Amino acid sequence: MAGSAGALERKSFFVDARVLRRARRALGARTDSEAVREALRRAAENEELWRLMRRTAGSLGPGAFGKV
Repeated sequence: MAGSAGALERKSFFVDARVLRRARRALGARTDSEAVREALRRAAENEELWRLMRRTAGSLGPGAFGKV
C-alpha cells in the first residue's frame, strides 16, 4: 500500500462492517484504518483523473498517448 503524505487526523464514524471487510480484501489492507485511508486516497485520485478527462475532452486524437 502507498505511504501517507499528509498528517493523520482522528475521526469517529459508523461504517458497514461487511463493506469494510470487502474493501479491506480488495485493497490488500492489513487493517481497517489502512483500508479507509487507501479508499479515500483512491477516491480523491479518481476525482483528479475525471477532472483531467473533462478538461481535455475532445482535444486528444487517436493514438495521442502513443506519441508521448
